[in-house]
Amino acid sequence: MTDSKNAATSSGRTAMVGLAGLVIGFLLAVAAFYGPFGLRPESPVSDEVAQTEQLWTCGMHPHVLQDEPGLCPICNMDLVPLDASASGAQNEHRHEDDAELWTCSMHPMIQEPEPGSCPICGMDLVAANAPGSLDSEAGRATVTIDPAVVQNMNVRTDRVIRRDLRQPIRTVGYLDYDQERMVTVTTKYSGWVEKVYVNYVGEPVGTGQPLFEVYSPELVQTEQELLSALQFAREMSAAPDDSRRRAEALVDAARTRLSYWDISEEQIERLEETGEVFRTLTVVAPSKGLVMKRMAGLEGMAVQPGMEIFHIADLSSLWLSVEIFENQVVWVREGTPAEITLPYFPGKTFRGTVRFLEPEFSEKTRTLRVKIEVPNRSGELRKGMFATVEFSPLAVENAVAVPSQAILRTGERNVVVVSLGGGSFAPREVTLGHEAEGWVEVLQGVDEGEDLVVSAQFLLDSESKLREAIQKMIAESSSSPRAAAGGHDHARSSH
Repeated sequence: MTDSKNAATSSGRTAMVGLAGLVIGFLLAVAAFYGPFGLRPESPVSDEVAQTEQLWTCGMHPHVLQDEPGLCPICNMDLVPLDASASGAQNEHRHEDDAELWTCSMHPMIQEPEPGSCPICGMDLVAANAPGSLDSEAGRATVTIDPAVVQNMNVRTDRVIRRDLRQPIRTVGYLDYDQERMVTVTTKYSGWVEKVYVNYVGEPVGTGQPLFEVYSPELVQTEQELLSALQFAREMSAAPDDSRRRAEALVDAARTRLSYWDISEEQIERLEETGEVFRTLTVVAPSKGLVMKRMAGLEGMAVQPGMEIFHIADLSSLWLSVEIFENQVVWVREGTPAEITLPYFPGKTFRGTVRFLEPEFSEKTRTLRVKIEVPNRSGELRKGMFATVEFSPLAVENAVAVPSQAILRTGERNVVVVSLGGGSFAPREVTLGHEAEGWVEVLQGVDEGEDLVVSAQFLLDSESKLREAIQKMIAESSSSPRAAAGGHDHARSSH
């Protein structure tokens, strides 16, 4: 008979444990519909209901409630009286900000204004702000969790700081000649090319280096006019002032005409000193660089004013042409620095500066072309090289910034979890500003120096919902005599 009774008792225990698990699972599922940290401090027990009758409960299984003394149907421990006034007294003191409350770690709905024993299980009460209790911070819901649980959750925090936020922009492009450093070699007089000194494209030349010689009858005639004017000025040196000045004016006119044809002062001085007419005139490079273009079959060719005979590009500086999107144009302007990397030089970074932005967007790509000036004193960069460009313009100076991982985005609002110390945490709604480089500007909601949780926020959220669900389950069981009676009948039926 005893064995059968024990078996029935064991079977009843199993049934009650299973039922309790289903109840907790259902409550956790309902809690999942609330927003992050939807914890709201409430009075779990109604004073009017709690004082209707004397109830009896088990210290190990507080959900077992009976209207008469006896044994716990689960563990066979003696039931203890449930002091209804204790559960209702918490409402009287819950909103007293200056009063310190005491609660039971096993039955958090018990809150007393002074230390003592739990009326349910007899355990010593602990301060309400001790680890594991629920509190509030300036009207906000908070949760305090045992530091050991916090460590097991691997909760990491980071501090709210002030820092400059930059807007990273990454794009690609190709190197091209610096259009301000390209020159075209031509003549301002007609003639014939008799000798060429630079014979192939890509040949480097220096400033003043001979390129070719031109014979021009018009040029020879002007040289003779200059020599004749010089001879006439010497003869009129003893003449009256008016005659002498007219002779000198002829010399100046011949010199000016030669200079208009790009004849250098050195060449004119040599002509005056030697008195010999140069049959051909040597054309020299106006600047250093590489020959980018040369007319084919140049030697012996008849040339006319304005013909493009040579193109010379100075490679000491190149232009990098890139494209940026419409939403990035606001961050890029003339003078913005850029970091440039090329696959041809791994591990090496070049620096450039935005020279100008084109005035029109491309209708097909909705991008704007930007020219970046890149120094190339070593000459290792060449036209057509592919390059990657990164801009980092300053977006916000001295902003209150938090790590991006600290933000919980619900769609309608943004929330962070503030670590208050001692295992206490509080959710805060924040207003966000600019976001860049893994940091977010906070316009309102947190202050510099506060610690924010950057990992395991949802574990903290789950912990707070679990505590809330357990409290509501215990409160509803305690405040409903019908539920207590139903539990009593169910417990007896398990026998």
